[in-house]
Amino acid sequence: MSGALPASFAIDAATARVRLDQHDPAFVADPYVAFAATRALGPAFFWEDHRLWCFTEAEAVNALLRDRRLGREILHVATREELGMPEEPAHTRPFYDLDRLTMLSREPPAHTRLRTLVNRAFVSRQIERLRPRIATLCHRLIDGFEAAGSVDLIAAFATPIPVTIIAEMMGVPVDMAPQLLDWSHRMVAMYQFGRSTETELSAVAATEAFVGFLRGYVAERRGAPADDLISVLIAAEADGERLSEDELIASCILLLNAGHEATVHSIGNAVKAILESGLDTAGWFARPGGPEAVAEEALRFDPPLHLFQRYVLEPCEIAGIAFSKGDSLGLLLGAANRDAARFADPDRFDPARPVRPHLAFGAGIHFCIGAPLARLELEVALPILFERLPRLALAGAPRYRDSWHFHGLERLDVAW
Repeated sequence: MSGALPASFAIDAATARVRLDQHDPAFVADPYVAFAATRALGPAFFWEDHRLWCFTEAEAVNALLRDRRLGREILHVATREELGMPEEPAHTRPFYDLDRLTMLSREPPAHTRLRTLVNRAFVSRQIERLRPRIATLCHRLIDGFEAAGSVDLIAAFATPIPVTIIAEMMGVPVDMAPQLLDWSHRMVAMYQFGRSTETELSAVAATEAFVGFLRGYVAERRGAPADDLISVLIAAEADGERLSEDELIASCILLLNAGHEATVHSIGNAVKAILESGLDTAGWFARPGGPEAVAEEALRFDPPLHLFQRYVLEPCEIAGIAFSKGDSLGLLLGAANRDAARFADPDRFDPARPVRPHLAFGAGIHFCIGAPLARLELEVALPILFERLPRLALAGAPRYRDSWHFHGLERLDVAW
């Protein structure tokens, strides 16, 4: 770690309570310093700013991601009245009406049905066959900026790769990418703490526009199926059940939003880590299994998603903390991936470290369905970038986006 503790950070060891402003510039730039400082409190701390118990240790986070006493939804086992949970503001309902239809926001049996249908469609695409297309795209992007000698790598390389690939997979025009990105950014902002009414209204408008756009393509594919994800989802069937049109649209939007946002951050964070570590890229990318080892270490070292929340589905005690039905707790994936109890010298970027499972993609029934594609994009993009630009170096201080609980770069200036 090279950063300093955020100025807003304050800790009460007696009560395991922490104050920390997620917008503190030091935390935005390097949250791992604050995460490390909480480890003396044990497996969890209470984040006062968000009224949330947060777990940081790899063993605990891994176990809780699989714990069926916890879930992504709560209203399937309790009423709002029972929990004292207020109704959603009327102006946010179009967003949540869609969000509730995704497998990410459901628990079994609804989750099982949705994941089975979407997984069959997604896996049946045989992700590995996308390798040549991803490679061609990476080369084309580099061709476009190589002569300049310097570039913001987030805008010129990390962003276009995942949105182009997912647009092509879905069968929507690639020239719609800027609009898809705009809708995605505005919708994903709903998952951040402390959002404003303006952010909520923007997300709802993006949701309605995105849904309207996809309805046209779904109608078109029903009459004329093509070799794309929308057509496969329309045809997907398990035990006689299919996705409803609204579920199909919600699934497409989830795949774009989650896949794009996370993969942009994964590529940017990986390049930054490689450059700052001084890794012998020529050596690593030439050896068998080298690209995979570098990609996995990058995902562990600086993952794109740092928080996954769960509801408590039944009264229980976890790590000596009593939870009531309906309580919410936070699982800090970023902190767990830097836990020295699982990863020796965790703040060092080291692709040679012994292989141990990281938690960048979560675990349990909500393990990221797009993990194979995200891994493939990293394994293809990183070697091509460093082979084409062997003198690649940082040309300015990397700048992280203030969008926690995501952790990714807003700008990465490089030169060669």
